[in-house]
Amino acid sequence: MPAAVTDTVVEHLRLESELGGYEAAAAAAERLEDVYDAAAELVGADRREIALMENATRAFNAVLYALPLGAGDRLLTGRAEYTSNYMAYLHLAATRGVEIVVVPDDETGQLDVAALEERVAAGAGLIALTHVPTSGGLVNPAAAVGRVAREAGVPYLLDACQSVGQMPTLVDELGCDFLATTGRKFLRGPRGTGFLYARGEWAERLHPAAVDLGGADWTALESYTLKGGARRFETWEAAHALRLGLGRAIRYALELGLDTIWARVAALAARLRAGLGELAAVELHDRGETRCGIVSFGVSGREPEAVKADLAERGFHVELSFMDDTRLDLEARGLSSFLRASAHYYNSEDEVDRLVAAVADLGGA
Repeated sequence: MPAAVTDTVVEHLRLESELGGYEAAAAAAERLEDVYDAAAELVGADRREIALMENATRAFNAVLYALPLGAGDRLLTGRAEYTSNYMAYLHLAATRGVEIVVVPDDETGQLDVAALEERVAAGAGLIALTHVPTSGGLVNPAAAVGRVAREAGVPYLLDACQSVGQMPTLVDELGCDFLATTGRKFLRGPRGTGFLYARGEWAERLHPAAVDLGGADWTALESYTLKGGARRFETWEAAHALRLGLGRAIRYALELGLDTIWARVAALAARLRAGLGELAAVELHDRGETRCGIVSFGVSGREPEAVKADLAERGFHVELSFMDDTRLDLEARGLSSFLRASAHYYNSEDEVDRLVAAVADLGGA
């Protein structure tokens, strides 16, 4: 997190310790409301189309379980889906009889839009897709998918937890009806934050799977009234310090400019791929026509866990992707795990070059 985000969170926590939770929330009321404006500006939406959530999975599932999908409805998705998303699909299949249809990838490794069109023509109740998966450097063609969804009149739910904050994600350009994201990844916000975008006409049509004081008013003894717009998906209890931190992180990204951020991230990642690609013992695992700041690779003869530990000793922080993270994709590629380095705009070309040298020194040359 940027220092400005950390300071925002800590300052509100201190205010809560001095005044109490209710008083601190009242004092920060205008800034808490501005988080909706900031999120709306980030994705090109109306503030009524924004719900603040605890994470991307909570936002994604809020829509998935509210949609009236039932027996025989076809849920179309891609191969690079997150575990949590796909397990929710399996749950809908088991409890409601929803049919899961996995659209194949094209020759570049991204979702095949022509194959999607064919499957939509056969009937679809929902298109649910991960924009940028946890590994593989892939940026799925979300806008092209959006055009297919719009033409067919099929609702479109996009998991953008890895794309928001590293590239422009304007919902009208993407064509999605719903977008779920987190605060903690490329947006550089606190853990335990995220938000949901729900297009106006859809937000008013859906009833949450669970009702809470945050999303509805108890208007009569035996009835309640859902709040207007996307806020009907919220729960009343929230970490206000974290929400304020999310708002500051969004404003921080907007101040830098998403086009500027994306150009920098893409350039650093391309430099890293080029450097690693020159090492004989390194295999790159990135796919897709467009590739993002996530660079996935393996070192021949070395277990990914050991390489990660060795790099950590040298001051480089990389992560691991496992079969359980994205089973469809890794099973299809015959991989059980690999390394993932995520470049962001605050990294330097020198850091990228030193990482390449470190991988070479650890057996990648």
